[in-house]
Order: sequence, then structure tokens, then C-alpha cells
Amino acid sequence: MAHEILIVDDEPDIRALIEGILSDEGYETRVAQNSDTALAAFRARRPSLVILDIWLQNSRLDGLGILEAMHREEPQVPVVMISGHGTIETAVQAIQQGAYDFIEKPFKSDRLLLIAERALEAARLKRENSELKLRAGAETELIGHSSQISQLRSAIERVAPTGSRVLISGPAGVGKEVAARMIHARSRRSHEPFVALNCATLNPARFEEELFGVESSSDPQAPPRRAGVLERAHGGTLLLDEVADMPLETQGKIVRALQEQGFERVGGATRVKVDVRVIATTNRDLSAEIAAGRFREDLYYRLAVVPLRVPPLRERREDVPVLARYFMARSAGTSGVPARELSEDVLAAMQAYDWPGNVRQLRNLVDWLLIMAPGGPGEPIRPEMLPPEVGSAAPAALKLDRSSEIMTLPLREARELFERQYLEAQLLRFGGNISRTANFVGMERSALHRKLKFLGVQAEDRASLA
Repeated sequence: MAHEILIVDDEPDIRALIEGILSDEGYETRVAQNSDTALAAFRARRPSLVILDIWLQNSRLDGLGILEAMHREEPQVPVVMISGHGTIETAVQAIQQGAYDFIEKPFKSDRLLLIAERALEAARLKRENSELKLRAGAETELIGHSSQISQLRSAIERVAPTGSRVLISGPAGVGKEVAARMIHARSRRSHEPFVALNCATLNPARFEEELFGVESSSDPQAPPRRAGVLERAHGGTLLLDEVADMPLETQGKIVRALQEQGFERVGGATRVKVDVRVIATTNRDLSAEIAAGRFREDLYYRLAVVPLRVPPLRERREDVPVLARYFMARSAGTSGVPARELSEDVLAAMQAYDWPGNVRQLRNLVDWLLIMAPGGPGEPIRPEMLPPEVGSAAPAALKLDRSSEIMTLPLREARELFERQYLEAQLLRFGGNISRTANFVGMERSALHRKLKFLGVQAEDRASLA
């Protein structure tokens, strides 16, 4: 979307001149002639940039006073000061108070455009840096080669550029926020803010303040106006994480805000207009929540324009090895500890586990293994090094040596026991894909089918889904 620039000058000709220069370059503009109209416009909707004259006739505050008020409320909005009577001292004072730059009148249009472009770019970089610090380590890609994740990535590629609202469902820890960040990164809003509000951890009494912000009071000792997440996400994307935990009263107000693309701050009466794409996530069945009277049906239909589902890890076991290796490399790079090799049998053991905590649990386990698993950096991690709850789920062929048991059996029964356990492990390793399992073990697909049937091994042929 186009950047919106607020122009504050008491001379109509200057306002019209600047507005024309910026409009010709594709910027959206608003104008104000004094401090009251300027601050009202600034508070009604945050601009991307303010171009502000220092000397204003018939104005309660001069440009420096307006700069101070704007910077106190929204320090991330860049302000470029202009003046026809400027001095070095005035320019220095403006910069010290937070202005991005200072331009003397008369100015050339090329210089105005250059400084505006630089100010917008500096603000973008500063915002991105703040978000990176806030969300250090946040994942931005869905890792895996399974058909479920491939289909989800394909759906994200289709919906991301459209601007439609998206509802992402799935159990805790599967990567719903990762999917939301992927949508934002591939959208036309990718250079604008991505703001997340975790509805599950927020105090219900503070929901509306966090969503809509708080209006400033006439009391000079009162806190200044505070923008809510809807306002901070203007032009970008707002993630309502675990939206089912939002109080019913607030649900009604967010419905109206989504419908009108505007709202009033808590304690205020001014309508704030915003342009925000909303993505919501939930680990609950919202149909059941609606039936139980805990979630508004009208909000559901406003959020679920495009519903997406992130599958639990147990439904895409073939992704476990690539995820585990990815987390091992990332954890080693973050901690400064040499990465450990994950042996094939330990990866198969991991694939056999159901992962109730999903991808988040797998990531935590790999972090634990890097630090706590016995042995040196060059020694592979083996199944016996896994925590009991994970290692106990491993196929029998991957557990302790069973040679003593095998030695008590006739050759045919021993061979069948080994083959059964071996093929069960390989099927787990390849997520039940018969074709990939057959290729790895060196058998024809039809022969593997017959062998599995003979051994009594249940297998779903997922070759067509790969």
C-alpha cells in the first residue's frame, strides 16, 4: 500500500505544492494548517511520515511544540521539519527533539522526495530491527517435505497476496504463528508491521486497551495516549493468536472494528481509521465454541474467509528427521556448541513417537539432547540417549540388543521377527510411504506389499500422496 504523509503548513500554496509533488510520486497525503488540526489528524490515523513547518500562524503550538507532542506519543513516526526562516540553531534543536531532518524553503522537489524516501526507509529498518529483537529466533518457514506441509505451503502462496483474512487452526505447538508469518512475508504488506496479540496469555480486563489503545487525558500528569495493536499494525498484519480466548464482549467490538476498519480508543471519542489485515489462530474447535456460546458466529465468519489447518506432527512423521536436523543445526549455532549427529535409528525412534507437544516439543528435545546427551561432540546420538517417554515408543528393532531372544528361535521365526521389526521401523521412517520404503530396502513395491501382508504388518499405502 502507498505510504501516507501528513503535511502541516499554514500557507495553502505550500501545502498544495508539497501535496502535488508527493502525489505525483504515488504517496497518499493529508494536510493540516495548525497544531490542533495536525494533532487531530495524527491521532485519528498514524501517518507514515510528517512534513512539518516550524513557524505556523494562528496556531496554539509552533512546529517544535507539535514535534514534541507527536514524538512523545509515536516516536517511531519520522518527522521532517521545513522552514523559510530557519537557522542552524533551529535545525539542531529540531534534530535533538527527534526530527529526522530539516529542509529550508524554498526547496527543490528532488531534495524533498529524496529526504522523504530516506526517512521512510529509516523508519522501516528501525521497525524491522525492533521486531527482530522482540521476536529473536521466530521461525518464518514451515520445514518439511510431507504432502500435508507441501499442500499447506501451496495454500499460503495462493492466499498471501490476496489480502483476505485467514483463520489458522491446529493443536498447540504445530507452527500456526509460523504459517501466519509466512502469509505476511509473502503478502503485499510484507514491508509493513507484523503485530501479534496472544489472546491466551492476556488478562481479560486489558483486552480492549491492548486492542484499541488508550486515549490521552486532559490531566497533564496522566500517561500520554497509547496506541493499541490495531493502530500499530496499520498498513500491515495483525495476528490474533488463540482467538478463542478473547472475551465475548471484546469479540463484539472487534467485529465492528473489522467491519468498519475503524474504532475508538478506550476513553476516547475520535474514530481511528486503520487498514489492517487480520490473521487469527486457534487450537480449539470454533464450531463447538459457537454452539457452547463462547464464541460469536459473526466473528468466526469474518475471520475464516480462508481457513487453513496446520497438521500435528504425528500426521506427518516423515518430516521428523528434517525438522530434527534443522533444530540441531540452529541450536548449535545459537549456543556455540558443536552440532551432534542424529543417527538413523534415533531418527526412526523419534518418528515412532506421537509428539503431543508437536514441533515445539521436538525443538525442545533437540535442544536438550545437544546439551545433555552423553558422549563427545563427535559421537552420534543413539536411541538409548533419548528420554524414556520418547525412547519407549521406538520399534523393537531399535531398542536394546535382542540377540539372546533371537538365539532361542528357529531360523525361520528369527528371520520373520527381524523382518517384521525392520520393516515396521522403515515404514515409520518414510511416513508409511510404500514406494519410498520399497526403494530404500531394495524390493519391488508389489513384493513389499506381499511381504508386509505375510508378516501381518499393517501399512497404509501413501505413495499417491507423496
